[in-house]
Amino acid sequence: MYAVVEAGGEQIRVAAGDMVRLEKMTGAVNSEVVMDRVLMISGEGRTVWGKPYIAGASVKAEIVGAGKGEKILVLKTTPKKAHNKTKGHRQQYVTLKIKEIIGG
Repeated sequence: MYAVVEAGGEQIRVAAGDMVRLEKMTGAVNSEVVMDRVLMISGEGRTVWGKPYIAGASVKAEIVGAGKGEKILVLKTTPKKAHNKTKGHRQQYVTLKIKEIIGG
């Protein structure tokens, strides 16, 4: 059984036992997260689609770890001038372990 969930600005296919890396979510390490924006559930020979979400469906996950991604450099230049500005960005991520999928 697997589900497609909308979380962290992305649509992700998850199944029980999967490890997923998403953009930063609120919550401490080893805490439980319930994602209720389930777009699709498939398993046992049938598929259920939401319009846009499935009512009563959710995915339970546990926050395993948190960290940052690699640094991305952003360069802003002004044409015909000697002005350049460099900024760096490191996106914060959280690692989730999917516990179970509750169908609606």
